[in-house]
Amino acid sequence: MTGAQLVSLIQAAIVFGTVIMFGALGEILTEKAGNLNLGVPGIMYIGGISGLAGAFIYESHAAQPTGIVGLIIALLCCLIGSALAGGLYSLLTITFRANQQVTGLTLTIFGSGIANFFGGSLNRMAGGVGQISTSVTSAAFRANMPIASSTGLFGKIVLSYGFMAYLAIIIAIVLGWFLARSRIGLNLRAVGENPGTADAAGISVTKYKYLATCIGAAITGMGGLYYTMDYIKGTWSTDGSIEKLGWLSVALVIFATWKPRNIVWGSYLFGVLFWLYFYIEGLTRSSQELFKMLPYLVTLLVLVMVSLRRKRESQPPAALGEPYFREER
Repeated sequence: MTGAQLVSLIQAAIVFGTVIMFGALGEILTEKAGNLNLGVPGIMYIGGISGLAGAFIYESHAAQPTGIVGLIIALLCCLIGSALAGGLYSLLTITFRANQQVTGLTLTIFGSGIANFFGGSLNRMAGGVGQISTSVTSAAFRANMPIASSTGLFGKIVLSYGFMAYLAIIIAIVLGWFLARSRIGLNLRAVGENPGTADAAGISVTKYKYLATCIGAAITGMGGLYYTMDYIKGTWSTDGSIEKLGWLSVALVIFATWKPRNIVWGSYLFGVLFWLYFYIEGLTRSSQELFKMLPYLVTLLVLVMVSLRRKRESQPPAALGEPYFREER
């Protein structure tokens, strides 16, 4: 592999990893409250289409659209749409006590269906498949740091990405501090470990579960927005890639052993493993598909190792996926 190919692989891994990093960070926050939300792919779909629709409508009706306004509109639409999806999941699983796994899978199907429906509608409004134009907003999302081009190799590897690539890292750092150091974060972890004890201590289990799930969904949805506005440059694709990336986000949570700090390097590792086949010559089609399986195989290996070691800090929240009934406390 040449030096240029290595730089290209690192860049592809960081962009790819940023998509699943958002999804995994949102899911970690949700799971720390004891909710197992398997609707990550669906929420990423909803976040992506909400942001794209907001940017498309703005650019279609503004005489002179500006990138910063389009960016803010897309981001707000994404956060609202994703949080509402998280609210729907919370209503069904927390208030109505529906099965969390079934509800999450249903949300994935619902999210992909509604996103592709509206994506098709936007395509028709734009004049055909591939004709959606949000170039002004997409350019704002993909804008590099001004000094990237003048710093040589360092700039290519570290600075040549849109602002959301750095926002994901900031969220991971803040989330790690929040869960480990803040009082609210410790209360949230108590809810995920033993909601009965947390309730007896005066912690509102329902409030913490709702907030964690809705805010976690909003963070997850930004993965779909990043994919739509940066990864595929402000258009809509129905090839199912967002769903694949959503499941990789769920796998990344397990790989990172529910620690936000591990999400950052883990997401980039997944990106390298996923795109490595593209830089190895002589691979057959079957061999390429085997390379694409590497992130999942590594996750399975980590899961086996964690299970064998049985270290408490590497285990999921004790009450993960279990409904809480205050009457049974």
